[in-house]
Amino acid sequence: MRDLLLQCAGVLTIVVALIHGILGETKVFARASIDPERLRTLIRLVWQASTVAWIGGGVLLIAAPWMDSAPARHWIVITMACVFGFSAFANAWATRGRHFGWMALSAVVAMTVAGY
Repeated sequence: MRDLLLQCAGVLTIVVALIHGILGETKVFARASIDPERLRTLIRLVWQASTVAWIGGGVLLIAAPWMDSAPARHWIVITMACVFGFSAFANAWATRGRHFGWMALSAVVAMTVAGY
């Protein structure tokens, strides 16, 4: 059951990351006016860097049950719980709780900790 929770957390993480990336491109940056253009490019790349990082975290959560190392599992769970916990808090605070992202990330944290 613990392994399944970690893998579900990983899949949910990847789904949330993909939604984050798509909504960023179609909703946020489609309306944003940022000058100079090179700064707009930089902000877009930083936004998508978090998308890629979350996908990487999801892959690690999916793979953690198959690792033969208890310390590896331990540090993957601790690191991902902290990363997604901070992301959930930041999203809730910045949007005053009006965005579903903090709830999805909180679910990832809960499943990750439960799978530990």
